[in-house]
Amino acid sequence: MAHDLRPGEQAIDSWTLFYHPPGGGKYNGKLTVTNQRLLYDAKLEASLIGVLTNHVVAGQLAIEKDAIAGIEVQRKLFSKKATVTLTDGSRHIFDYGALNIDKCVAAMEAR
Repeated sequence: MAHDLRPGEQAIDSWTLFYHPPGGGKYNGKLTVTNQRLLYDAKLEASLIGVLTNHVVAGQLAIEKDAIAGIEVQRKLFSKKATVTLTDGSRHIFDYGALNIDKCVAAMEAR
């Protein structure tokens, strides 16, 4: 199940990475960044319980770029994360593992 793009909306790029929602949990899926939104399609619950039970999910998240208050990048040896803080104060974490997250963050910041 993929997100539909709106008229005038163009995909910039996409990445398969982990998503940590504000309420907790960890999901593996695909992030597509457009000129207007961040679109995440969760495919698998990647928490320990989800892995042990092979729990498949089919969830979608859409974040309007206008709602982004800031993006913070953390770079550690095996963890490259972008924390997206929205104007409502919620924090959404996108984790690209050991891979370089800079292109993903640049796409998030592009309008």
